[in-house]
Amino acid sequence: MGNSTPTTVVLFGATGDLARRKLLPGLLHLVKTGLLEQVQIVGTSLDDIDRDQFVEIAREAVHEFGDDSDVEAWPQFEPLLHWVRGSDGPQALRDEVLQIESEWEGQDPQRLHYLSVPPKAALSVVHELRDAGLVERSRIIMEKPFGTDLVSARSLNRQLHEVFDEEQIFRIDHFLGKEAAQNILAFRFANGLFEPIWHRSHIDHVQIDVPESLGLETRADFYEATGAYRDMVVTHLFQVMAFIALEPPTSLEPHAITEEKNKVFRSMKPIEPSDVVRGQYVGYRDIEGVAEESETETFIALKCFVDNWRWAGVPFYLRTGKRLSENARIISIAFKEPPQSMFPSGSGVGDHGPDHLTFDLADESRMSLSFYGKRPGPGMKLDKLSMQFAMHDTGWAGSVLEAYERLIYDAARGDRTLFTSAEGIERLWEISQPLLENPPVVRAYEQESWGPNQIHQLIAPFTWRLPFERRWRDPNSAGA
Repeated sequence: MGNSTPTTVVLFGATGDLARRKLLPGLLHLVKTGLLEQVQIVGTSLDDIDRDQFVEIAREAVHEFGDDSDVEAWPQFEPLLHWVRGSDGPQALRDEVLQIESEWEGQDPQRLHYLSVPPKAALSVVHELRDAGLVERSRIIMEKPFGTDLVSARSLNRQLHEVFDEEQIFRIDHFLGKEAAQNILAFRFANGLFEPIWHRSHIDHVQIDVPESLGLETRADFYEATGAYRDMVVTHLFQVMAFIALEPPTSLEPHAITEEKNKVFRSMKPIEPSDVVRGQYVGYRDIEGVAEESETETFIALKCFVDNWRWAGVPFYLRTGKRLSENARIISIAFKEPPQSMFPSGSGVGDHGPDHLTFDLADESRMSLSFYGKRPGPGMKLDKLSMQFAMHDTGWAGSVLEAYERLIYDAARGDRTLFTSAEGIERLWEISQPLLENPPVVRAYEQESWGPNQIHQLIAPFTWRLPFERRWRDPNSAGA
């Protein structure tokens, strides 16, 4: 279902890394597939270049980061690209946008402003749009982080609302743009098998685990003022957690889902520093731009609670960090074990922990349900088995939109389902205050490890699901 409303996309930071890797190839893909039917793209940045140079940057980005079929659509995409130098000021931007929109005679085009700029530059762009008179019929997409604490988040939202209404503001979280994250809603609410057991009586605990193997050599200046908690937990992991924990919405309409997410945030207990492990990988302080005695965390693990009827007493464990053993994006639901075991000693029951439902939020989009089953043969010997689903095993794989593509498309349609509200983000900073005011000591951990040793005390008597004892099944391998 394409968006037929004429749309002018104004891409701020159009020559930056995010624009090259994700936004320009993503826009081309949306144009090629017809999801954006009538669109013109105005790039702008502080770089002193002209349109031809911008077009060349976009062409190289598409060839490097787009797929082969998208590259073939380049001749269709190139005429849609326009350029305004940031140094030319608001009037030049206004003139270019109005010139483009004059070609849609008799129609009311909408404007989609993507702020692919550092957080400290966001308000400057908002004020430029105000001065250019480009607020009407507009939506803005903003990158994280949305403030660094409660005071700054409230100040940022107040200044945004002086120019844009809340309904015009789309705070982006690319984690929620992934098919696997959205599949959680379908899995929970479309299947009578799982929703009845999706609460404290049957679920033991939940893990959301996002380790990253990359370091911070190119982002140290940003990270020194941010850290893993502000960068990843508030803006990503808590948002995914809300999808796991929310109550059934009255409908799949954006407002209904946003309201249920906000109810989760309102029900969360403040984050206790004693329930947090902060870490910093060995070698981080040697990076240029990092203070010699830096206490910035490159790793964080925490335990938190949603204090409502459904989740009372169920711990949610969140972990993320840099320079860890591997890249992964895992949600793991651990179900409670039976209260009594009728199986004989040595049967294997309990040897491999509780049954788990696992969502892999990586691009492969996989799910797995583990359970005990009997081995063939005499006696009663049990082992862990699993049922698995992978998107690439189906005929749907070619229809999957990359996360940024999905979110740009939703913003163009005005669908706020996967975006964060001002109320939600301010509440998350509110429950974060005890941790921000009294952070626990930063503990060193080796690169390519799984973080400081204290993470095992944090999760005890449970254990972390990562690293997996068993790999995801490869359907192409022998015996699969």
